[in-house]
Amino acid sequence: MNAAHPPLQGFDAQRALDLAKETFDIEAAAVRGLTDHLDQGFVQAVQAMLAIAGRVVVMGMGKSGHIGRKIAATLSSTGTPALFVHPAEASHGDLGMVTAADLVLMISNSGQSQEMEAILPVLKRLGVPLVAMSANGKSTLAAHADIWINTAVSKEACPLNLAPTASTTAQLAMGDALAVALLDARGFRAEDFARSHPGGALGRKLLTHVADVMRRDDAVPRVAPDASFSDLMREMGAKGLGATAVVDAAGFPLGIFTDGDLRRLIELGIDLRSKTAGDVMHPAPSTIAAQALAVEAADLMEARRITSVLVVDEAGHLCGAVNSNDLMRAKVI
Repeated sequence: MNAAHPPLQGFDAQRALDLAKETFDIEAAAVRGLTDHLDQGFVQAVQAMLAIAGRVVVMGMGKSGHIGRKIAATLSSTGTPALFVHPAEASHGDLGMVTAADLVLMISNSGQSQEMEAILPVLKRLGVPLVAMSANGKSTLAAHADIWINTAVSKEACPLNLAPTASTTAQLAMGDALAVALLDARGFRAEDFARSHPGGALGRKLLTHVADVMRRDDAVPRVAPDASFSDLMREMGAKGLGATAVVDAAGFPLGIFTDGDLRRLIELGIDLRSKTAGDVMHPAPSTIAAQALAVEAADLMEARRITSVLVVDEAGHLCGAVNSNDLMRAKVI
């Protein structure tokens, strides 16, 4: 422990650890207990969310509201359009966000939130399907809901059994269960997830193609097989790829020559002045399609222990080149 921050007077470190472990045990038991609550209400909620043309509008007060925001975000990122509307603000204009094409998911442990009760008549007039997530099936909220999902817990992790702890953990887990069931029913794929996360690492890996990051046109080093060794080195040095393609008259790649090849030839003491590009190239070079994912180029480089790869179009003509530095700049690797 830092000497500048001595232990607080009377602080019991062991009790803090014991309470932390007890919290984990209570909340884990609360989540496991949700299995016993699963019934047709959960199934009906999933079916109703699949059937709507609009969005899932999530509402909750206090701690349940914080959980509701996360559930709305999870639904949105997994193929079910959703948004969070604060119940108190809904009574002052935000209820206009809700349309007849939507479904409302209300979250309240007690099911007796005054703010949500105040807007129930308006939702009924709109004809919006209402799903209630609460611990009390006889509550006002559950009574007015079309579908009730039971999230009751035996006790809170709070030693006073007051602060929402296990109950909010249960709500969060039930929201995740809804999202997982929905994404599976929709046939949601990793590519779909990436499209809603374009700024994340997964988005870059699943959305970035070789054509997006490759060097093209005059930036791609290339020489004919009969080019002199001097011309080959001049082309490779000018383009800064650390390699150059050797192509035939039609533009098909015949081989590649790299900085590593140069070092190995020098170590062997070979007189390079009389050599042509065709003499020193590696034949049948590794290539990748321009429309392949950039991460596939990274995998190819790793598997073959190379730092650059030639890019070809659908006809097999050389149309670009990419190296590991290009992929790092694009944050693919």
